[in-house]
Amino acid sequence: MFKNLSPAARPLQAARPLPAARPLFVTFCAIAILLAAVTVSRAQSGPLEDLANFPRTSLQILHGKSKKDARLFDVWIADNPAREEQGLMFVRDLPATQGMLFPQAKPRKMTMWMKNTYIDLDIVFVGEKGVIDKIIEHAKPLDLTTLNSDKPVTAVLELKGGEAARQELKVGDHVTWTAPP
Repeated sequence: MFKNLSPAARPLQAARPLPAARPLFVTFCAIAILLAAVTVSRAQSGPLEDLANFPRTSLQILHGKSKKDARLFDVWIADNPAREEQGLMFVRDLPATQGMLFPQAKPRKMTMWMKNTYIDLDIVFVGEKGVIDKIIEHAKPLDLTTLNSDKPVTAVLELKGGEAARQELKVGDHVTWTAPP
């Protein structure tokens, strides 16, 4: 059909990969897909630790400076980087009076997320003076949005979603706990 046209006047045809390049291309695609699958499937950098092995302590939240009507919680302590990374990942149920505390050796801005977390949580940021600086209620399960403290904090407390409102927690409440031995 285009025999009599000069090469410059012929319509362009789609380039076909050379037969020798096809196996290399297929191999490259397979490696890329495998690397992506491995990256996505990793929950964290190490194996999960049973929460029964985490240290525990009692935590108390006081409205203002009054000791009456204290809110008491039994909390796991995320006291090392691996436990911090794990947090409440893969937990399917959290009783109202339990939570996880992420204490910090030095005040710093904290960023949390809900990766591999199946329950909604209230995130309570505890400031340098031991008072609640910020509360994020009902963080969405499995959401990768970062949840920020906005300013340096000494700890983050994760509670069952809705518990902060139920317990009437508010910015300015005092938070105390005893470090386990």
